[in-house]
Amino acid sequence: MIIILETERLYLRELELSDAGELAKVLSDPESMKFYPHPFSPQEVENWITWNINNYKIHGFGLWAVIRKEDDTFLGDCGITMQNIDGEQLPEVGFHIIKEFTRKGYASEAAGAVMKYAATFNFKKIYSYCEVHNTPSQGVMIKAGMAKEKVFSEDGVKKVVYAKYLF
Repeated sequence: MIIILETERLYLRELELSDAGELAKVLSDPESMKFYPHPFSPQEVENWITWNINNYKIHGFGLWAVIRKEDDTFLGDCGITMQNIDGEQLPEVGFHIIKEFTRKGYASEAAGAVMKYAATFNFKKIYSYCEVHNTPSQGVMIKAGMAKEKVFSEDGVKKVVYAKYLF
C-alpha cells in the first residue's frame, strides 16, 4: 500500500483494482453521479481505477483512495488529473465521496490536502470544475480555498471553474 498524503482524519493512497466494489458505491450510484452522463457500470469503475493507475505512472499523480484513519473505511477518491477545461489542459482536483459519508467535511479536507500536494508538481495554479447546478461540489471547492474563476459551456452544458494559486 502506497500512502500519498495524510490529513488529520484521512489518508490518501493509490487506488487498486480490489477497490472497485467500494468505489462503485459512489461511481455507480445514480444520485451521486447525477451530474455525469450516467452512473458507471462495474466495468467502467474498473476502467476508472486502471486509468488512475496509468496516471500514477505517467504523471506521478491521479485520483487516490480516500480512507478514514480511525477505522480504515473507504470513503471515495480524490486527487489530481489533467483535464480539458474550456480548451486548456489543466491540473484539476477531483473528488467523489460515497453518499453516506458526504456533508462531514471529508471532501474538502481531502481536496485541501491535495491542493497543497499539487505544489510539489510545480503547478502555479490548481483548478476544479463542475456543472453550474452542482452546488455540493462548488461548496467543497470554496471550503477547500478555491475561488470562482469563470463559467463556460461544454456540449451545451454550463460549467463553472474554480481555481487557486499555489504559490
